[in-house]
Amino acid sequence: MELVIGGAYQGKWEYAKKKFPQIDWVNGESCTLEELLQAGGVNGFHNFVGRQIDQGTDVQNLAELIFEKNPDLIIVSDEVGYGVVPADARDRAFREAVGRVCCKLAKKAKRVYRIVCGNAVVIKDTVTKDA
Repeated sequence: MELVIGGAYQGKWEYAKKKFPQIDWVNGESCTLEELLQAGGVNGFHNFVGRQIDQGTDVQNLAELIFEKNPDLIIVSDEVGYGVVPADARDRAFREAVGRVCCKLAKKAKRVYRIVCGNAVVIKDTVTKDA
């Protein structure tokens, strides 16, 4: 598993498509859990988590499920925890859920890339041990 994270509109998707050109991608805005667990990569993972929250699905074990069923998944997700804490309870639950799931994913990931202004910074690399 590899995780590509960063703020909105920072070039994560462009970076991931170039870095992993062989991947069959699904969109987190519309894919099912089954599609996610069979995909090569997911763009907009934060949107997938948001839809699960809206449907009342517990995402507490989502990272473990992904790692068990699809350990080679490439995940592209916005970092949604920065800035002012939302007044809306749903938005607070969304931010917390995405943050907790992504922390678990990062812990298990082989590599984690943080994209800032279109540039990748490797913040975890257990494959080459250089980072």
